[in-house]
Amino acid sequence: MTSQTDVRLDGSAELRTEREATPGSAGDRRERRRPPEAGPEKGYDSYYGRPVLNEPTWQEHDIAGYLFLGGLAGASSTLAAVAELTGRPRLARVGRVAALCALGGSFYSLIHDLGRPERFINMLRVFKVTSPMSVGTWILTAYGPQAVCAGAADLTGRLPRLGRAATVGAGLAGPAVATYTAALICDTAVPAWHEGFREMPFLFAGSAAAAAGGLGMLAAPLSEAGPARRVAMLGAAVECVAATRMERRLGPLAEPLKRSPLLRAGEALSLAGALAGVTVGRRSRIAAVAAGAALLAGSACTRFGIFRAGMESANDPKYTVQWQRRKLA
Repeated sequence: MTSQTDVRLDGSAELRTEREATPGSAGDRRERRRPPEAGPEKGYDSYYGRPVLNEPTWQEHDIAGYLFLGGLAGASSTLAAVAELTGRPRLARVGRVAALCALGGSFYSLIHDLGRPERFINMLRVFKVTSPMSVGTWILTAYGPQAVCAGAADLTGRLPRLGRAATVGAGLAGPAVATYTAALICDTAVPAWHEGFREMPFLFAGSAAAAAGGLGMLAAPLSEAGPARRVAMLGAAVECVAATRMERRLGPLAEPLKRSPLLRAGEALSLAGALAGVTVGRRSRIAAVAAGAALLAGSACTRFGIFRAGMESANDPKYTVQWQRRKLA
């Protein structure tokens, strides 16, 4: 059976041009009608209003927990190195032990998401500088043994010189550990993550610093917690500024971020904890503990809020289609 169209080669003005012709439109064929739910008149931006992207298979408790614990581990190692070099042994111990525990938790979350431990080892076969996953794997490989060595030396009291060297080494690698996960999620097709690539590393760095500073305030004595208070204040400020700039730059794409109750709670807890820490937290142990707990909770809310907002943007086709149209316009 042949298909007829309303295209003619003689250039007749009565018929539409070749580009405007509808294949199979001539003859007695029944007019093809679009299903009532499928047209742009209904405001849909994809095929029958379905998501353009497949929803990521990541589990919230695994990946969001991995983002939070990884950032806490890296920032705690850096804070421990600063405390070690400035003669604050109890604050340094808090940072080393926190990094050790957070690193173990983040590795558990990562391996649980991967399904099999050997998958992490398989990623060490190559080093690809253009792949955040590959770079992150090697960052963890360089950082992990040093953080474990520093924490173990502190807890056992053995090999103090090796422990001190490992503390400094883990502290140098800490910023990369705290921020590489931002590049990792921004390298995906999830709209709210992918387009937030400029501010996301700063947001993650600030959130990690606030969490590490909060833990230092919570567990270290007031006499040694000065660096923790300053780090927490700086981290909370960087986190809030980065989040605000990202929401303004993304425009309509930032809607899932703006209406996230977790992100709003994270900002409020981080700012309140930081301000309380540098004011009443200097003199009151109870206030310092409360401020530290608020900073930790705020950082966790931020990571889980970023994760949920990304999932929401992936499930709604308008955040994929409209943003692409805006970029092409």
